[in-house]
Amino acid sequence: MSCGQHSEERHLSPADNATARAKGRNATSLHPGVVEEAEIVLTFDDNRLASLVFGQYDQNLAHLERRLNVTAIANGNRVTVKGTPEGSEMARRVLEGLYERARQGGALGPGDVDGAIEESTLQGSLFPAAEEQPAAGLTSFDQISTRRRGPVRARNASQNTYIKALKTNELVFAEGPAGTGKTWLAVGYAVSLLEQGQVDRLIISRPAVEAGERLGFLPGDMREKVDPYLRPIYDALYDFMEARHVDRGLQTGMIEIAPLAFMRGRTLTNALVLLDEAQNTTSMQMKMFLTRLGEGSRMIITGDPTQIDLPPGQKSGLVEAVRILQGVEGIARVTFKEADVVRHDLVRRIVTAYDKAAREAPAEPPRQDYRDRRP
Repeated sequence: MSCGQHSEERHLSPADNATARAKGRNATSLHPGVVEEAEIVLTFDDNRLASLVFGQYDQNLAHLERRLNVTAIANGNRVTVKGTPEGSEMARRVLEGLYERARQGGALGPGDVDGAIEESTLQGSLFPAAEEQPAAGLTSFDQISTRRRGPVRARNASQNTYIKALKTNELVFAEGPAGTGKTWLAVGYAVSLLEQGQVDRLIISRPAVEAGERLGFLPGDMREKVDPYLRPIYDALYDFMEARHVDRGLQTGMIEIAPLAFMRGRTLTNALVLLDEAQNTTSMQMKMFLTRLGEGSRMIITGDPTQIDLPPGQKSGLVEAVRILQGVEGIARVTFKEADVVRHDLVRRIVTAYDKAAREAPAEPPRQDYRDRRP
């Protein structure tokens, strides 16, 4: 094994199960309906890397147990996995993948455990037969890398498709619910291009539309006025770049915050242009923005069509653009679902519940403007 000293696998005999029951553990109580369990023991070479894989207070192992319905008991640099043969084998592949990722300097958390599980599932679907050898380039999800963050690997198949689309297309539309990583990965990819010298500038824009509230006039200069709307972008920038580099980039114009209303008439060359919350653009704004693309530039447009904050009756520019530009060469569209939410397990459940309620609820009558009412 490349990642650990050795791996042992055995099936628990009736005598083993009796011993386990005497210790308060048995296959049937842990996994109802399972008479026989497989046991795999993994021993890793490096204690420090093993502790990263297991997580603080073994939180990664606890997450693995919940997801795969196995038990994982750590002891130093060794972990014993018990469960069904399929679940135990999956856990082994996940732990080995996490160990290899830790060797490469990647950060590991419960979300990375989810990503490793998705990746192992993909491998199993591509190569179901044990004797088959995985083809090069198909065994792991794609990734982006920045100096501060290091390699960031996709956590599910949709994110993998998204990263591949970013690398191979000049214009990418990304649609989906909150928490799927649309904006975060777009910023990470933009920073990677900036650091590699493939683009000279990062230009960020977002429509200034409040989510159900009216904040009134905001004080300050142009940047101070739009900062509240772009705070999620800043959070992502500070994730992928040192704070001093972000501040210097804003001062020199290498990173530019451009309100959507001020984009008219510009030609953006050698730049990565990111439009966030694009579902709140009008048809005219979206067409104007799309035609700003100049030589050597790339454009990423993200949004959630289920969270449109435009006035009633106003058509979303994102929804219209995706329909009109379908099939145009050089343009990719990636759609995320509620199952792709990676922000937090609870966020995924919240999004799923809201989507279910929206499907089951009767259609609401159109709202009437108060100015149209007559006494």
